Amino acid sequence: MSKLFSPLTLGGITFRNRVFVSPMCQYSSRDGLPTDWHLVHLGSRAVGGAGLVMVEATAVSPEGRISPGDSGLWSDRHAEAFVPITRFLREQGAVAGIQLAHAGRKGSCSPPWLGGAPLGKEGGSWQTLAPSAVPFAVGHPLPQSLTLDGMERIEGEFRAATGRAHAAGFQVLEIHMAHGYLLHEFLSPLANRREDSYGGSLENRLRFPLRVARAVREEWPRELPLFVRISATDWAPDGWDMDQSVLLARQLKALGVDLIDCSSGAVVPQESIPAGPGFQVPFAARIRAETGLATGAVGFILEPAQAEQIVATGQADVVLLARQLLRDPYWPLHAARALEEEAPWPNQYLRAR
Repeated sequence: MSKLFSPLTLGGITFRNRVFVSPMCQYSSRDGLPTDWHLVHLGSRAVGGAGLVMVEATAVSPEGRISPGDSGLWSDRHAEAFVPITRFLREQGAVAGIQLAHAGRKGSCSPPWLGGAPLGKEGGSWQTLAPSAVPFAVGHPLPQSLTLDGMERIEGEFRAATGRAHAAGFQVLEIHMAHGYLLHEFLSPLANRREDSYGGSLENRLRFPLRVARAVREEWPRELPLFVRISATDWAPDGWDMDQSVLLARQLKALGVDLIDCSSGAVVPQESIPAGPGFQVPFAARIRAETGLATGAVGFILEPAQAEQIVATGQADVVLLARQLLRDPYWPLHAARALEEEAPWPNQYLRAR
């Protein structure tokens, strides 16, 4: 029997298989509200057989967006707009998940197809926030260093968005602590230059991300799984690294986190990443082995046999696919056939099976 297509239970939720849709920004929201694009995009992956369909990085506040087109969850109106989407995902047998995020100093940019550059005043830019007043790169605006009051406000925004995610019908929540966004900025000494109790030592740099994780776990029903996406390494000298990621994972486990979603990089523009098939799988394998937490492997996972080998050998509990599921929304159904495994097709598509 295929391990990839065996069920997995985390908390009180059972996933039909271990092929998860990674959160992928669509930059197609209006004032943070999902559109028909999101229903079709996310719904297609549920129809395609994925076990979990995760909504893109969803901002907990307007200034927490990467771009004006980002998804948001900062009001009850936003929660209500997601209800038809979560309902459809569940009707197709998938678990509905959402990733909560704050872009930090990497916010206030245009969508990638418009260049991805920082917005000017004419483009509706806003003041970005960060642990320290250090821009992401040359040409990026100076972020405002967060005050203690500002940090408390953002913690509250994560808590409030968590409650709205539950009200909207989501069954999995993921906290975004990766890819150079706000919580990763606190973790990495390359972005965090603070000299107070939230900067300097590892203990200090962990403090605010752990505060947010604690607040979210308190708000999120205990029977529903909580994930955290991390950048396991900054791929840069003197940055965040794998040893620190293991320590972070242990503390997240103690707070009640159920799975670590293991990505990497993106806190500085000068990183040198040895990207290739499965290049991030060792991060998931080490955290799983040393902490006992469930992990997800992500990055250049392309072939069914490759995905099967990752979970069958215990390197990770699940695989999260991104670009491959943009190319082929029905990859899980095709992978099941390649692995000689049964996977349920929607009734409307049975004539093509």
